[in-house]
Amino acid sequence: MADGSARWRVRRTLFVWQRPLRRADLEALGDLAPEETPLAARVADLGVRAALIAEQPDVFFTTPHFENYPAVLARLERLSPADLEELVVEAWLQRAPAKLVKVFLADRAG
Repeated sequence: MADGSARWRVRRTLFVWQRPLRRADLEALGDLAPEETPLAARVADLGVRAALIAEQPDVFFTTPHFENYPAVLARLERLSPADLEELVVEAWLQRAPAKLVKVFLADRAG
């Protein structure tokens, strides 16, 4: 991307990306806005996003821009390696083709 952030896709479908906060995001978050560019990840639904935010509000958050979109924003510097891996894998599982997911899950159960 032109702003130096990154995007991860499976086939042509975005599942994890960095998204600089926009002026409206910064205004909505106020003092809670992170200094670093957050990581955005696709989640199964808005309930999953709400649960992540409720469990770790110092790590996960959202902005009005994502109000009706199943994605969560994360403060990457506060995300443990294990939580990062889980977030990325779960996001990938939401967007990957069913055949690919089936093979992945079979290999993992292995």
